[in-house]
Amino acid sequence: MESTMKFMCLVAFVVILGINQFDGAYGAGECGKSSPDREAWKLAPCAAAAQDENAAVSDKCCSQVKRIGQNPSCLCAVMLSNTAKSAGIKPEIALTIPKRCNIVDRPVGFKCGAYTLP
Repeated sequence: MESTMKFMCLVAFVVILGINQFDGAYGAGECGKSSPDREAWKLAPCAAAAQDENAAVSDKCCSQVKRIGQNPSCLCAVMLSNTAKSAGIKPEIALTIPKRCNIVDRPVGFKCGAYTLP
């Protein structure tokens, strides 16, 4: 029930951003011209796996993590973003997703805030 409520809040937030035509910052950051918070929305299929290390990781989640993970700084920023935090994402669990997806070229040992990618 709680995860359903968090997901509904996440969806409502996306709708509000869409209505307001939020463009974010114009400068290039960790994720290029897109903000880590905007990129975090693309990881919505990973929500359950990022909260519970025993949850299955979907193929959709793995493909998004692989795409964003091509830039380890962006992946780190996304997993530590305000959007991820407000969705109840646990960074220490979220950072295990590339390994759980068996992504061969994942950024092993990359320092991400207080965490290190396994």
